[in-house]
Amino acid sequence: QGKGLFATKNIRKGETVFVERPVGASPFLWNALYNYRACDHCLRALETAEENAQRLLGKSSLVLPHPEQCSIRKDLHQQCPRCQVTYCSAECRQAALEQYHQVLCLGPSRDDPTHPLNKLQEAWRNMHYPPETSSIMLMARMVATVKQAKDKEWWIKAFSQFCNKTANEEEEIVHKLLGDKFKGQLEVLRLLFTEALYDEHLSRWFTPEGFRSLFALVGTNGQGIGTSSLSQWVHACDALDLPMLQREELDAFIDQLYKDIEKESGEFLNCEGSGLYVLQSCCNHSCIPNAETSFPENNFLLHLTALEDIEAGEEICISYLDCCQRERSRHSRNKILRENYLFTCSCPKC
Repeated sequence: QGKGLFATKNIRKGETVFVERPVGASPFLWNALYNYRACDHCLRALETAEENAQRLLGKSSLVLPHPEQCSIRKDLHQQCPRCQVTYCSAECRQAALEQYHQVLCLGPSRDDPTHPLNKLQEAWRNMHYPPETSSIMLMARMVATVKQAKDKEWWIKAFSQFCNKTANEEEEIVHKLLGDKFKGQLEVLRLLFTEALYDEHLSRWFTPEGFRSLFALVGTNGQGIGTSSLSQWVHACDALDLPMLQREELDAFIDQLYKDIEKESGEFLNCEGSGLYVLQSCCNHSCIPNAETSFPENNFLLHLTALEDIEAGEEICISYLDCCQRERSRHSRNKILRENYLFTCSCPKC
């Protein structure tokens, strides 16, 4: 174990341990291509709950009850005037512009397939099919952030504090992300990445070793982010104080809606992306975690919540496995952890 996160005081079950903003985040490319519309900066879903349900269901006539429970404010949405990328608010548009968007704005070349950034994105989509687990654009935003920054060293230090791996471990992670042809594919990506973004302050990131290291950093530390205006609407409906008959009708409607959506869209319900979180990335794994991450604000703000009482001095652990994977045998759990995170678990359950 390289790092760990420990409680400095007693934390009660259900308490929010911390809320964290990422140092970098980006929507997934296939997700965006298939019209999962999210703020390009904070990943807040941009569709209303009804539009979200209609698209996932493939049924434009669907009407959701209690539309007032939808939290999406379309009147606040803004676009970049040059490239038409959409944001949920003026604050997000300004934050993106100040951190990385000046470098990455495609302007009138947004639909030009020969633009270096478009070539990079197309190459990535052709190598990394859904379900997506990472994005080349998160790496691009890291580079753009340093290029735009007045204090470049501060940002380089911020990114370099994420867990680093040996050359062999990096190769395994990249192999896992890109599949059997990874060596050839990685070189193609590196050349396109260099053409689109090269900067002499970051020359090491563009060498074969540095690029592999950057790739592995994003592959191991990137935290998946999922947002959904429909799920926000459902949570708001759950909190309504309704007469028993109306409550039963609403619950039955929502249950049926999710069954129908699953038939039409499968597991791809959320607007998805990934982000780098300094504190959350310090959390080690346990198959019986005492904390979990979630995105209850429908954007990239990560909430870490205690699943149990945690005593001062105790390590705070999350699970890198989903609920179904955690119920599998120790052998199966460790196979997944070795393949994806390169360690064998020795938590009490294992």
